[in-house]
Amino acid sequence: MAEYFCSQCHAPFLNANPLDESGRCRLCRDGLGGFDNALSYGEYDGNLRRLIHLFKYGNIETLATPLGVLLSRALPRNTHFDLVIPMPMHWKRRWRRGFNQAQGLARVLSKRTGIPVVSNAVQRRKSTPPQAGLTAAQRRLNMAGAFQVKRRHLIDGRRVLLVDDVLTTGATAGTCAAVLRRAGAREVSVLTLARADRRRGFTGRLIA
Repeated sequence: MAEYFCSQCHAPFLNANPLDESGRCRLCRDGLGGFDNALSYGEYDGNLRRLIHLFKYGNIETLATPLGVLLSRALPRNTHFDLVIPMPMHWKRRWRRGFNQAQGLARVLSKRTGIPVVSNAVQRRKSTPPQAGLTAAQRRLNMAGAFQVKRRHLIDGRRVLLVDDVLTTGATAGTCAAVLRRAGAREVSVLTLARADRRRGFTGRLIA
């Protein structure tokens, strides 16, 4: 287990050297994260990783309920959000997969917390190549221009909780969060089932 984490994106580190006085990593200091906070239920490893793969690639949509329950446990009780937005999926990928796993998780989370889900406020207008195996900089370049806010009036002044299954480098979530912030969102936090530990040097095994 890591002893040092970024206070904003919660990325794990071997020591405190990459963190500034407020506990933020370089990406967050440079504003490259895009989001205000990142929360995850667990580490992208072991049984949790296997369950996510069954849900996401095995087309076991019924796993949305138990995984959504786990997701809700990662949300601190003292936090307040106006709406939940599932990470948008390009229509081509959704057609191939048959469903958007983030949307299933968001619906379960909404039922448990009472925070309404808004699924059509943001559109993924660019079909991007898979992020696996790319560096953080390549991931950000890959995601440039991928998202567009379609219903700005639902976003303006709101505290938004962006939901997805896995957070890797944060490039996808950060790009979407930045678009939401430009549309007037007061705050954008990211909530995922799992957070990948980049210290392990994963490449192709990371999916996000």
